[in-house]
Amino acid sequence: MEKKEILKIFQKEPEKYWRVELFSREGFRRKVCPSCGKGFWSIKERNHCPDPECGESYGFIENPIAKKMSYVEVWKKMEDFFVRNGHTSIPRYPVLARWREDIYYNIASIVDFQRFDNGVMVFEYPANPLIVPQTCLRFNDILNVGVTGRHFTAFVMPGQHSFNWPSEGYWKDRTIELNFRFLTEELKIPKEEIVYVEDLWTMPDFSALGPYLESFSLGLELSNSGFMYFTWQNGLKELPMKVVDVGWGLERLAWFSQSTLTAYEAVFGDVVEKFVRKSGLTIDRDIWKKYTVISGSLNVEDLSDFKKARNEVVKSLKIDEKDFVEKIEKIQAMYAVLDHTRALAFAISDGGLPSNTGAGYFLRVILRRSLNFIEKYFPSIELAEVSLWHTEFLKPMFPELDEHKNEIFVVIEAEKKKFFDSKKKNSKIVEIYKDKNLSIEDLVKIYETHGISPEELGREPTKEFYEILNKRHAPKKEKIGEAKSYEFTTQPLYYQNIFEFDAKVLKVEGNKVILDRTAFFPRQGGQDCDKGYIGECKVVDVIKIGKTVIHVLEDRKLKEGDTVRCRVDLNRRMVLSRHHVATHIINAAARKKIGGWVWQEGSEVREDKARLDITHFESLSEEEIEKIEEYANDIVERNLPIKIEVLKRSEAEKKFGFRIYQGGAIPESFVRIVSIGDEDVEACSGTHHMLTSTKDVGYITILKTKRISDGVVRLEFCSGEVAYEYLKNKEKIIRECCDLLNVSEEELPSAVERLFKEWKKLRKEVKK
Repeated sequence: MEKKEILKIFQKEPEKYWRVELFSREGFRRKVCPSCGKGFWSIKERNHCPDPECGESYGFIENPIAKKMSYVEVWKKMEDFFVRNGHTSIPRYPVLARWREDIYYNIASIVDFQRFDNGVMVFEYPANPLIVPQTCLRFNDILNVGVTGRHFTAFVMPGQHSFNWPSEGYWKDRTIELNFRFLTEELKIPKEEIVYVEDLWTMPDFSALGPYLESFSLGLELSNSGFMYFTWQNGLKELPMKVVDVGWGLERLAWFSQSTLTAYEAVFGDVVEKFVRKSGLTIDRDIWKKYTVISGSLNVEDLSDFKKARNEVVKSLKIDEKDFVEKIEKIQAMYAVLDHTRALAFAISDGGLPSNTGAGYFLRVILRRSLNFIEKYFPSIELAEVSLWHTEFLKPMFPELDEHKNEIFVVIEAEKKKFFDSKKKNSKIVEIYKDKNLSIEDLVKIYETHGISPEELGREPTKEFYEILNKRHAPKKEKIGEAKSYEFTTQPLYYQNIFEFDAKVLKVEGNKVILDRTAFFPRQGGQDCDKGYIGECKVVDVIKIGKTVIHVLEDRKLKEGDTVRCRVDLNRRMVLSRHHVATHIINAAARKKIGGWVWQEGSEVREDKARLDITHFESLSEEEIEKIEEYANDIVERNLPIKIEVLKRSEAEKKFGFRIYQGGAIPESFVRIVSIGDEDVEACSGTHHMLTSTKDVGYITILKTKRISDGVVRLEFCSGEVAYEYLKNKEKIIRECCDLLNVSEEELPSAVERLFKEWKKLRKEVKK
């Protein structure tokens, strides 16, 4: 089944799926577009739908019919309107969708409220109905940015949402009523210039779908109002929850309001003026105006040969190649840089970090694309400074960007240094490949291996180039929450401080045993498992699959139906618990002393030591390591309380924010929250309950650090008795070295240095 086939089913009953009360009251009549076959509703007589793909041109450019407002003013007007009409205004969610495992970035406002509960998508929302100014990041149109006048990688989608009708919220009539009123009463668009176009919204797997109405005026789509209430299971079936999903386009609304030549002028405000002034760029408005009329045809999605289309633009503008570069290409590059720096400001503010893998890969692509443009056209422009211009301009709407401006500056400057160091290092490789006839696959391989972009090789990047890269770096498509399950449910006792207990053997598979209940903590949350005895059999491993805990034994003596006495190794449990709390403390200390971009990338809690992988753009210096260790032990000394509570996921997010997802998304409706004073709050399944305060952790010592991959640094450490034994052993080694060299501890470093120099000298003599 394909979307167009389902759409045809809906189109058989348009009155049922798309008609609303407003259409009758205001005199909207339905017609079918002869070009695309979609139905549309209009007051004015017209023969085709208002989509530019069906022949409509942008009639609003330099032809204002709406109230003129700035980018921020449009949002303030919208927020005020919807709050007056019964909605709660909530702050935007992060652009990194930490609450989802299947996507990296927040791509639409509805994503804010989509969660998974054991593999089933559910909606969790803080208010109903609501309005949210959601910033979204999408990287499938990178080549269009700056070229078409309307494409962005970062954009704000004000989300108007209502859930669970008819029990609460509202449905189609109220949705389109509010839509129409905002457009006519607040933006002052004449009602005769508004057209509603019918379409169908679906999830890729058709697990949720429904009709939606696109709001157009003078050729520009201003919003789309979706009504999710069906699923496709060998036919249409109604979902238990009906959801109104209205995505407004703030960039488009501001563009329409100001009727500028491109959306960029309306959206970026005084940031454009600052860029032009500092770069010395001259804009020939007459040529640029002619270009914007035809720029829409340069959408790479619709072109098989972008270079050919570009040459036709040069010809139609009646300018030579040199003029095209000076009067068109430089302006395109400026707008691309402005878009990309705004996207970077949002991402870094929300804890994102450019890298060569995962979510960070997309940030590095746009960052390096911007640096290439700056190096080529704007040598006086500083990329980090442009990002800070955005934080200042957007401060009335997104004050958090300005609060993180130092982090934004530091990260971009670090990436800039990497970029130019890489260019210098790769200069010989560039010379080797520059004049070769390279395929798209070759260009992708060179980019992934050396970080050399097609532009550096004298080649224009193509749509295919970015498609291949995007596909390779997309999140792995796994079914959320799905796992092999057994028929048994093990009652967990490991959060109750029970270390001896009786249990019944339910299942035996070789040396694997399932009990009806257990106090043995299974490997999870990065923490190693408990060990001990079941009867006389030694427990060597404990794992959890679904709701079943499986014990791996050294022997095979147990039988199904046996009642056995079980004993957990308490000393091991305590060491693991100290190390796990120490992991949270080190994470908090690193974030405090290094920067807000520090997030947990992985962890392992063992009996001999623990490790924490954090996101950071370079190796840690000795000074930074000392600061982290010192602050971690300060947390220990302050004797902060360790609190554990089980909360509804939505309540935990509302109370603590999305920092709780240090270990990844939680695909269940309840989460176990571990808080350490005001220093750290995380969703975690570890045995932190064994400790009541940070003083119980004992002294923390960092053993070593290592940059294990681009953008990831590993810290290894230990605490309590393990740290004491480590330091005692270290002191013993130092004393032995002092005795061997016959020096004091203070003299040891210089003695070792002297010995090393003598060894090097002797080695040279031996070689001679």
